[in-house]
Amino acid sequence: MTTADPVARILGGDVRAIARAISLVEDETAAGRSLIRGLYSHTGHAYVVGITGPPGAGKSTLVDRLTAEIRRAGLTVGIIAVDPSSPFTGGALLGDRVRMNAHAADDGVFIRSMASRGHLGGLARATADATLVLDAAGKDVIVIETVGVGQGEVEIVAAADVALVLLVPGTGDDVQALKAGIMEIGDLFVVNKADREGADRVVQSVAANLSLQTFTAGDWQPPILKTEATAGSGIAEVWAAIERFRSHTAGSQPQRRRVRHEARLRQVLAQQFTQRVDEVLPRAEWQRVLDAVAARTVDPYSAASDLLAHVVPLFQTRAIP
Repeated sequence: MTTADPVARILGGDVRAIARAISLVEDETAAGRSLIRGLYSHTGHAYVVGITGPPGAGKSTLVDRLTAEIRRAGLTVGIIAVDPSSPFTGGALLGDRVRMNAHAADDGVFIRSMASRGHLGGLARATADATLVLDAAGKDVIVIETVGVGQGEVEIVAAADVALVLLVPGTGDDVQALKAGIMEIGDLFVVNKADREGADRVVQSVAANLSLQTFTAGDWQPPILKTEATAGSGIAEVWAAIERFRSHTAGSQPQRRRVRHEARLRQVLAQQFTQRVDEVLPRAEWQRVLDAVAARTVDPYSAASDLLAHVVPLFQTRAIP
């Protein structure tokens, strides 16, 4: 950032300033944290749509088509597409945006690919801060596309106002795809590539699983929609369902967002605590405790308690820059 007021540039929608700000928060720099402090009071206006599902389900194509639908409604869009990082090189292809080329010349759409950098749960660690940047920049709707790791990808529920679970026929055991929390996080279920054989069976499997949940009068009951994203079929219905969900949960949205804020606060607290431990704990002390755990003379819980007792008195009151 070379200008005197990068916050003002972001609030004004300066594309280069937005891109630079997201790079700074991705790199976890002091400048990035400073920007978030300056932008935070200007956030809270965007509606965040999370899209998750297994690899090959067509998430990027769906996001592309859904973005076109949102733009037809006269709303601006920010897209964060999270790609997996290599466990060997740390690099990522960042190829999701290739499928969204149709919006490259649209000033109302900002697309950012982001490497997960080993973070689990389908998101990158900086996804939440990147969302804040786009929110402050005035985007009406922010779409987060997760990595696509399958059953363990449930972190999106703490990052989005509405969670859309994308499924596809022909990927094996339909029930297997619905395990481990996926059913609990979905506000909408979309069966993509609905022209394929087995699409109706997937719909039936989702419906059967939803029937096992307890819904009381007035509860939102997740719809099951069918799409063919490559052809654009069913996309208008998906956006209409998102709008219905937003209207239905308008009264509870402050509480839902409070839960998100708590999750983010805990994440930042854990991150800063670990950083502070690394700063104040002598390396020799860390090695001593680690050697004891490796030799099985001390269990990890006792070791952690000993480390806490050692480092807490060393903490200073100054904030991490």
